[in-house]
Amino acid sequence: MGMELRWPKFISVRSLILLLLIATHYFSFVKTVQAVGRVEECSALLLFKRSFSIDDSASGEPLSCAKVASWTQHGGERSNCCSWDGVECDEDSSHVVGLDLRSSCLYGSINSNNTLFHLVHLQRLDLSDNDFDGSEIPPRLGHDLTSLIYLNLSNSAFSGQIPSEISKLSKLCTLDLTSYNSHLKLTKGNLRSLVQNLTNIKKLHLGGVDIFSQELLLHDTWSLFRVLQVALSV
Repeated sequence: MGMELRWPKFISVRSLILLLLIATHYFSFVKTVQAVGRVEECSALLLFKRSFSIDDSASGEPLSCAKVASWTQHGGERSNCCSWDGVECDEDSSHVVGLDLRSSCLYGSINSNNTLFHLVHLQRLDLSDNDFDGSEIPPRLGHDLTSLIYLNLSNSAFSGQIPSEISKLSKLCTLDLTSYNSHLKLTKGNLRSLVQNLTNIKKLHLGGVDIFSQELLLHDTWSLFRVLQVALSV
């Protein structure tokens, strides 16, 4: 009698374990399929990598790491850019949506021809603490990467005018252009564009940026106050 009671319970436990194993295998398979990067975006990332050299002195962070050094198009799963260090892909579309290359020892100039701007689905981009050798911030950034909600170009040796095209990134919630190791400038006109168009901004960092403005009008003064209020609110 006791054996008869225990037997169905034993079968039930075995069935539950079997179902769990099947479910685990299924979801692992789905995750693997979703994580395969798009060929054109993986190629764009590799070309981006090749446009720079790796120089330990390019990053000031003591724990800096050359993330792109491990990027490769050979080696099975390692050729999938969604698995690369610093790269984040959307699980459903497989588009590259995040690129975190802060303190990655990147050295070299960057311009509007860079394949970075092929990654039009990017939502988060962090290139802080690298050395872009006095390059100007490419205006194309504001034309092609309009899905960005987070942009950090701080302390990466950019110089020159902050392009007005940055104001086209209307979805931005965080913008960090802190520049203590180079010479970035922001004119009155570009300042006005930033304030008027970046309506979703929650965090704005402009430390070290030269803000030039001659004969500020009342509404320009108020605009500057709004920018500084956001920048100091964090």
